[in-house]
Amino acid sequence: MNSQNPRSLIPLLPMYLFTLLFILGPLIYLIILSFMQRQGIWGAGYSFSLRNYRIMFEPVYMETFRQSIRLACISTFAVAAAGYPFGYFMARLSQTWRNRVMLLLIIPFWTSALMRLYGWIIVFRANGVFDRLLMGLRITDEPLRLLYTYPAVVTGMIYALLPFMIYSVYASAEKMDRSLIDAARVLGAGRFRAFLTVTFPLTMPGLLSGVFLTFIPSMGLYFIADILGGNKVILTGNLIRDQVMNVHDLPFAAALSVVLILITSLFLLLYRLVTRSGEIEGLI
Repeated sequence: MNSQNPRSLIPLLPMYLFTLLFILGPLIYLIILSFMQRQGIWGAGYSFSLRNYRIMFEPVYMETFRQSIRLACISTFAVAAAGYPFGYFMARLSQTWRNRVMLLLIIPFWTSALMRLYGWIIVFRANGVFDRLLMGLRITDEPLRLLYTYPAVVTGMIYALLPFMIYSVYASAEKMDRSLIDAARVLGAGRFRAFLTVTFPLTMPGLLSGVFLTFIPSMGLYFIADILGGNKVILTGNLIRDQVMNVHDLPFAAALSVVLILITSLFLLLYRLVTRSGEIEGLI
């Protein structure tokens, strides 16, 4: 068995160093810091304990985690419901219209995400665009208080994360062999049954990738809750930011970050198990 030439590893050294210094190193430091205790304003003592993790079981912090997971689930479901048909039908467009639609989806990313979210304030504020539209259609008689509410935060999450779902579904639908759909139709399957038995399973990897790219960021996009929710919607990201900037409790902020990483890692593990089981079923 030939051993690998050490010289062949030299081009990989920058990647290894980058991973060690900027990924593994900070992660290890974060885990160690989570077991320390606050000391002074910005300091941390070297007395290791589980106090920071025990505090999380208090009702106020458990409610924050519950609200974050709930918002992530609602946002992911809404993004999937809107993004899946959009990505699927975009893959069926002609090349010209497909490029035009992709350009329209990319253009918002040319501006700052904060500026785009502040645009929603103009839409949701009292006597804003949405209120004037509803009153112009005589659906409402007076301005609604939509800004700084839970639906406003959900709308902001959907707006920020929808393109990731669309592109993930589009990538799967564009590679799909449409002759399989034609074969199902020839064998007597209707449009709906052909979609359930052929199209949906073939585009499932794209849907799962979109869910993964949507659920995990929605757990930490605290600036959306700040801008559109005010102080009424507190997510785990908001709590970590407050512990660092206001309370200056770095060990507790690190413990919250570790728990958030574990939650997203469990979701990633579930995603890998689902996709792997799908591959095994496909081979069988």
